[in-house]
Amino acid sequence: MTSHASGTFDIDAWEAGEPYAKHDGTALTRVRVRKTFHGDLVGTSTAELITVETAAGPAAYVGIETVTGILHGREGTFVLQHSAGSEDGTPATQWLRWLIVPTSGTGELAGIRGHGQITALADGGHSWSLDYTLA
Repeated sequence: MTSHASGTFDIDAWEAGEPYAKHDGTALTRVRVRKTFHGDLVGTSTAELITVETAAGPAAYVGIETVTGILHGREGTFVLQHSAGSEDGTPATQWLRWLIVPTSGTGELAGIRGHGQITALADGGHSWSLDYTLA
């Protein structure tokens, strides 16, 4: 049976280095992000991202995020694989998706599988949703 979880998160740290590659107006940068989750998931995470910026602005990123917390009363960890981008550098055309990495769950979240998304809010915050199953 699939469960649905949702909430918000705060970005506690965004540590971007200098771009490690630049080509014709496109820059690739490694970023470390720390978050605090609220809602159906209460916990923290650390993510490693590779971002792409073009002349139009932020264009895409991929990343791996380790989440530690309590999801609907079950405590453990799991890993999210991120895929995100924008058609023209604006939030109106963004897509931000998560995939729970199979076999990454620990503790009471062992066996978790699923997918979700992030929504950028007008106030600069973020909401999230996650559809998941537990074996």
